[in-house]
Amino acid sequence: MQRILLLDDEPNVVSAIKRVLRAGFGPDLRVDDTVEPEVALGRLKEAAFDVVISDYRMPLMTGVEFLGLVRAIQPNAVRMILSASSDSENLMRAVNDAEVFRYLLKPWDEKDLLGHVRAALERADQLRHESELADVGRHEFGQLSATELERRRLEALEPGLTRVSWGPNGEVLGPDN
Repeated sequence: MQRILLLDDEPNVVSAIKRVLRAGFGPDLRVDDTVEPEVALGRLKEAAFDVVISDYRMPLMTGVEFLGLVRAIQPNAVRMILSASSDSENLMRAVNDAEVFRYLLKPWDEKDLLGHVRAALERADQLRHESELADVGRHEFGQLSATELERRRLEALEPGLTRVSWGPNGEVLGPDN
């Protein structure tokens, strides 16, 4: 099942986009949503997302700043930005700083939105496939151990699964420490 993370500080916008996505994709697409960037960043550390859509203007950080963090946490997640502004400077920053796949304007046309999301999901599949092939090739050429190949596969399925925080006495620390 493909998965999208949706972030917008306006709950009505989140609800409207979810309605469009549910109508267009049905149960084959899981949409996680939030109005808080910190919550979204936490989810990115817990689960893999194919596509991340963020509003551009939010109180705590811009969408470009947020998507830059997304890029660091999940580099293969396809990033999209949603904005009421068609300002070319904002668009260039989004593309250059956060490597966004699409810049969507509010208000959106439902058919166009679904088409852009479908293209983003296809791009996510392509990136995942390319990454898997590259890792298999590295393994076959002896540049990647079988253990590392499996670690990368598991990390792609569940981000953060293979990262362990150690305490000063060698103990494993939980997520609250």
